[in-house]
Amino acid sequence: MQYSKVEICGVDTSKLKVLKEKEKLELLKKIKEGDKSARDKLINGNLRLVLSVIQRFTNRGENLDDLFQVGVIGLIKAIDNFDISQNVRFSTYAVPMIIGEIRRYLRDNNSVRVSRSVRDTAYHALGAKEKLQTKLGRDPTVDEIAKELGTSRSDVVLALEAIVEPVSLFEPVYSDGGDTIYVMDQVGGSETDTDWLDEISIKESIKDLSQREKKILALRFMKGKTQMEVASEIGISQAQVSRLEKGAIKKIKG
Repeated sequence: MQYSKVEICGVDTSKLKVLKEKEKLELLKKIKEGDKSARDKLINGNLRLVLSVIQRFTNRGENLDDLFQVGVIGLIKAIDNFDISQNVRFSTYAVPMIIGEIRRYLRDNNSVRVSRSVRDTAYHALGAKEKLQTKLGRDPTVDEIAKELGTSRSDVVLALEAIVEPVSLFEPVYSDGGDTIYVMDQVGGSETDTDWLDEISIKESIKDLSQREKKILALRFMKGKTQMEVASEIGISQAQVSRLEKGAIKKIKG
């Protein structure tokens, strides 16, 4: 989409106002004080921001008016949830919110639909997981959930993945001030992990690793266990597993 488009959702894009950061901050303060007119001004003053964001989605064949409206919903959510006490520019916070809202819309309106049976399996699996957590006092494994449901491990995995919203593998999920654990650290190993390790001649490289490092890599990439499962088996914290795993891989790469 080019800015030469005169109207989108009845809005003349050539006349969209652009607010300065100072003006945005002043309006946000008024909004927190309950000024509804300030909220409208801030929305109208950031429509060009929405317009710039939806440009990256124009190659999907979607109706631009629809994308613009969805983007505005993301903008409104950003306005309502923005914390003025944080040292963050409003646009820095708003852009991911707008993108997230558009992506949810595109996903929900995608021609590929999750079947009812798969959703049912996923919801039953979540229920079984909660039940087992109470019973075992820990997070159950996928195999334990599958056994509880009387179904296969692959069915449980596929069902749960089908209802999960995509997130970045580098999104932090925990930090104790030193070792940050990312989403990728909590994902079990896969065939691609094994292929990658083979490519860097893992059999020759691991000879210089400690026994603990060797065991962690074997459990993670050969057995496909999560860091939480490895931590439980070895008897150390997940943060320690994360640190040792990254250190071992760094040695192998070196």
